[in-house]
Amino acid sequence: MVTAAAATVVVVAIALMVVIERPGSVTDPLGAAVAQVSTGRQGLVLAQERQKVILQDAATQAFSVTSAPKISTAPPPASQGGGGGTPIVNAPAPNPGTAQSIAYNMLASFGFSKSQFGCLDDLWNAESGWRWNAENASGAYGIPQALPGSKMASAGADWQTNPATQIKWGLGYIKNIYGTPCGAWGHEQADGWY
Repeated sequence: MVTAAAATVVVVAIALMVVIERPGSVTDPLGAAVAQVSTGRQGLVLAQERQKVILQDAATQAFSVTSAPKISTAPPPASQGGGGGTPIVNAPAPNPGTAQSIAYNMLASFGFSKSQFGCLDDLWNAESGWRWNAENASGAYGIPQALPGSKMASAGADWQTNPATQIKWGLGYIKNIYGTPCGAWGHEQADGWY
């Protein structure tokens, strides 16, 4: 609706400019304004916005509620959440022998419940795909994408090659900065980094 109102204002403004600039030369100022607007970038944008409004209107008219939504499972208690209203992401326990399994088994040593694993899994999937040798142009390195990667040396001398060392450092970082993996995941979702 806002876009349609803005388009109307633009067309009327152009119509007024046409009338003011060429009094008596245009018998249909609104038609002249529409013609001017429709021949350029503004016209293309307005046409695209108009099409969106038409599709949204059609979808709204076709939409019908058949029943109230049903919650499949009860939400977790607020005390287990990620802080700041960040929901917990449910995930099954990972396969043994994987970096995810190492992290899953370290959660309790940092005071995190197993329910935090889903957030951690999503976070580090987004950051590094759980690759111990993931590197980006900024210099971030490893599973937690430490910047610079050498920060992880505080967790062990083998920080460049050992997923367990990287995970240990990453969980400590998350606890100190965000409180929980779900807190870090919430920040990642909101700002694109953690």
